[in-house]
Amino acid sequence: MKYLYRFVMYTIFSNCMHAQTEIDGLMMQKNYFCVGATYGKSSFSQYWEGDLKRENANLGTVTSSNISINGNFGISKKLNFLFSVPYIWTNASAGVMDGQKGFQDISLWLKYVFFSKEIFGGDFNTIALGGYSNPISNYNPDFLPLSIGLNSKVSTARLMFDYHRKNLSITASGAFMYRSNVFLDRYSYYTTEMHYSNEVYMPNMTNFNVRVGYRTSVWIFEGIFDQMNTLGGFDIPRNGMPFVSNKMNASRIGLNLKYEAPFLDGLSFVFNANQAILGRNIGQTTSFNTGVFYIIDFSKKQK
Repeated sequence: MKYLYRFVMYTIFSNCMHAQTEIDGLMMQKNYFCVGATYGKSSFSQYWEGDLKRENANLGTVTSSNISINGNFGISKKLNFLFSVPYIWTNASAGVMDGQKGFQDISLWLKYVFFSKEIFGGDFNTIALGGYSNPISNYNPDFLPLSIGLNSKVSTARLMFDYHRKNLSITASGAFMYRSNVFLDRYSYYTTEMHYSNEVYMPNMTNFNVRVGYRTSVWIFEGIFDQMNTLGGFDIPRNGMPFVSNKMNASRIGLNLKYEAPFLDGLSFVFNANQAILGRNIGQTTSFNTGVFYIIDFSKKQK
């Protein structure tokens, strides 16, 4: 019920001093490489079946945990390359359904600052991003809500606006996600009608994200609102199972923290948490992620 939501969620697992994620307004300097690992966990006991909020005693609490390796390399001061590789395992506290585990999807991003200007004493940047994610293991998507993913290849275009004045910042972005069709291990399935095929049409998605915060060279505090919408799909039928092409919408609020360690140059610690406050065909998920990152300087200049 939650794994389209999880796709958007894991892209903000980490944060680093000069932009560990594609969704923040920061950039890595040229020839600097920021790399690190995060651990995260999300769970829900209530979910939205269409717009009806309910519980399911046959599932209890559904939990998903992950370890993710993330990196960001500064090709230039205006162009960054980012990647993320998560390993995920799931389980339910009740019922007889076993969880799944494995590597999910690798995500690759290019992040480019194409317009910069000083406005009202602050720095304004317009940033374009292109991303692609691809499954890296043969996991089964037809086992929601315990699947580790949807096994769809996703191409994403995002436009971002970032304004930073003194220690205050605001970042807003919107994205369109084109998703490839999914192939199941069975040759018939029912959505709103019967299909005699193993290919499932996947509706595309949009995402809107706003971050308002306090940003220094040592600390970053950000409050986050995130909205995800599926452009099509259908509702989970009453007392039915979720399906890969369901309409999955989510409104979330969250908090992002980052601390740059003063005792070792380039070392940073991150933490973020978020809560789904409104949704359709997803779990009302509470999530947190924490991690550690280190910046390696590959430039030829003296440190």
